[in-house]
Amino acid sequence: MGEKQPYVVVIIVQVIYTGMYVISKAALDGGLSSFTFIFYRQLTSAILLLPLAFIFERKAPPPLPLSLLLKITMHALIGITFGMNVYNVGLKYTSATVVSATTNSIPVMTFFMAFLMRMETLQFKSLAGISKAMGIALCLGGVLTIAFYSGPKLNPLVKHQLFGNNTSSTNSFQTESKWVKGTFLIITANTAWSLWLVLQGFLLKEYQSKLLFTTIESVLSTVQCFIVALAFERDMSRWKLQLDMGLLAIAYCGFVVTAISFYLQSWCIEKKGPVFLAMSTPLALVFTIVCSSVFLGEVIPLGRYALPSYMDSIRYQISELFIKILFVSQLSMTSGELLCLKQIISKNL
Repeated sequence: MGEKQPYVVVIIVQVIYTGMYVISKAALDGGLSSFTFIFYRQLTSAILLLPLAFIFERKAPPPLPLSLLLKITMHALIGITFGMNVYNVGLKYTSATVVSATTNSIPVMTFFMAFLMRMETLQFKSLAGISKAMGIALCLGGVLTIAFYSGPKLNPLVKHQLFGNNTSSTNSFQTESKWVKGTFLIITANTAWSLWLVLQGFLLKEYQSKLLFTTIESVLSTVQCFIVALAFERDMSRWKLQLDMGLLAIAYCGFVVTAISFYLQSWCIEKKGPVFLAMSTPLALVFTIVCSSVFLGEVIPLGRYALPSYMDSIRYQISELFIKILFVSQLSMTSGELLCLKQIISKNL
């Protein structure tokens, strides 16, 4: 069971994030300020984690030098304060499904960053190395398709939704400019999140108490997010909390996402590394497609089935990348076999 635990944990993490995508979208569509949302979310997680850290870590807490505290502060600023605020702004312009699908860029970015920092290797002469490279190209192709083309739509699975309504769900697709803008913001947030994952691997080697690490980062990010919220949200009426979807989103994201899932992620990164965790993000897309259609009434774009001419060009470039990867790996293939493989790849993209 010990070897299977990381796989169980990453599935739990992606289920938690599915709930975050759906509930956050419903709350933002209901009028919740994205900046105060992040502040209250981090405040909630800090309130939960502080007593737990005091109970379980008070006897022998690891030392925290000033240099390490500054590193954790910057780590919180990159992944939580910047990444989450940009993410929520992007979520306003898109849908829960698009956001979940765009997170497929996280494995690509995380791998490249980990590769540059020598945490991961890529052996082009091995089957595993070729598989990694092909997976990277597929993720990039999927993100580009999502960003620039929606295609035909899949109607909601049910007529009556628990959260929101069809009107709010489809407004995200009314203008292409908002859709592309939202996707760009989400990819920017994913870049910050990927860097956050990779840097966390280094920090956990310096500070091995995962509970205290998560608690300290929650407290620091709460202060940072409060400053950001004050700067961007001057209307004090937007700070008031009511018994609505906004309060549910804050409680869920604060207690479940930030407190529980962040701890699980730290555990998983320590055991298997940041790339292993990032590679599980496509699972959330499958879960989110179903949940967003049922609970939000979202219209799901099926871009894969009707690509316009400029997307055909992107698809061709991806197939070319696959062929170059095979050349680099020095596989013994005839020109006819390469042409056949290229046609198969192009057909399935």
